[in-house]
Amino acid sequence: MEIRGIQSPFMINRNEVPSSNVTPAEAQNSFKASLSQAIKDVNALQQESAAKTELLAKGEIDNLHDVMITGQKASITLQATVEVRNKVIEAYQEVMRMQV
Repeated sequence: MEIRGIQSPFMINRNEVPSSNVTPAEAQNSFKASLSQAIKDVNALQQESAAKTELLAKGEIDNLHDVMITGQKASITLQATVEVRNKVIEAYQEVMRMQV
C-alpha cells in the first residue's frame, strides 16, 4: 500500500521562482502559467474522482476507501480553488476602490 501526501495545486515550485530582474510581462506569463497548471490539476482530480465513482457504481471497483479518499481530495482542492478565486476578486476590488 502506497501512502502519498496531499500536495496543494497552489504550491510554488522553488525552481520556478523568478529572480528580481524580471519584467512585468515575464512575471505575468509566469503567474498565468502557474495558475493554468493549478486549474488543470484541480480539473484532473475532479475527473479522476468522477471516473472512480462511476466505476464503483458499476461494481467494477471494490475499494470504497480509495473512491472516498479520491472524492475528498477533489472536494478539498475545489474548495481551495474557490477560496483563492474569492481572495483574488476581493483584492482586485480593493485596488479598484483606491483613490489616486
